[in-house]
Amino acid sequence: MQLHVYEWGDPDAPPVVCLHGVTAHGERFMQLAEERWAAHFRVIAPDLRGHGRSGWEPPWDFGTHVADLIETIDDLGLERPDWVGHSFGGRLVLELAARHPERIRRAVLLDPAIDILPDVAEFMAYVESHEQVFDSAAAYVESRHDAGEIDVARALADIPLYHDVLPDGRIKRRTLQDAVISIYRELATPSPVPDTLTVPTLLLYAPEYGLVREEHLQAYAGRVDVVTVPGLHMVMWSAFDETADAVERFLQDPRP
Repeated sequence: MQLHVYEWGDPDAPPVVCLHGVTAHGERFMQLAEERWAAHFRVIAPDLRGHGRSGWEPPWDFGTHVADLIETIDDLGLERPDWVGHSFGGRLVLELAARHPERIRRAVLLDPAIDILPDVAEFMAYVESHEQVFDSAAAYVESRHDAGEIDVARALADIPLYHDVLPDGRIKRRTLQDAVISIYRELATPSPVPDTLTVPTLLLYAPEYGLVREEHLQAYAGRVDVVTVPGLHMVMWSAFDETADAVERFLQDPRP
C-alpha cells in the first residue's frame, strides 16, 4: 500500500522519513519539521496503515507495515533515506533494519517501543477497545497520563490535525481501533535481534517513562549512540529542543 505522506523542506535536501507511534499520525512531526528540521532536510512523514488518511484495511502486522514503507519510498524515488521512528515507529525502524538494511542510511529511535511487556500490551488493547471520543481538544489533553509533563500548547496544536469533529461537537481520533489493538499486541512480540541493526543509530529516550528498559540498553550497547531527555514518552512535546538538537547533530555528523 502506498501511504499518505506529508512533506516539508527542500525536495532536493537529504531525505528523512519519520514514522509516528500507534494512535498518532504523520503530521505529529510537523512542528519539528517546520521549526527545525526542514531547514536542513526533506522531511517526509507517512500516516501508517490504520491511521490518518492512509488505508485502514488489514493485515496490520509488522511485515505488512514494512512492505507499505518500502512501496511508499519507492514511489517517492528514495533509495536510502534516513529514518526517524517514535514509539511504534521506532520498532518499525528496527523491523526495517532487519529486513531491508540496504534501504537505511542512518536510523533514529525516539523513545522506541522496542518491545512492550505483555500485560501492558493487553491493558492498552483493552483501553483501545473503547471508542476514543472526547468533548474537546482540551479534554483530550487533560485525559492524558502525561498531561503535567508535556508542552500543552504543542499538544493542543496537534489535536485538530488528526481528530474529526462529530455532529454533536465532540472529537474522534482518526484511527481504526482494530488496527490499534492489533499493533499493541504485536508490540509484545520479540523485536529483531540487535545483531540485525547494522546502520549508525541514535537511541534517544526518556528514562523517567521506562519504555526503554535496562535490558534494551544492555542488548544494544555499542550499537547505538544514546541520548537521554527529560519528561515522558512524547519527547516532541516534553523535550522539543533537546530532541530536535540531538537528531540534527546525529544526521549531520560527517562520520560514515
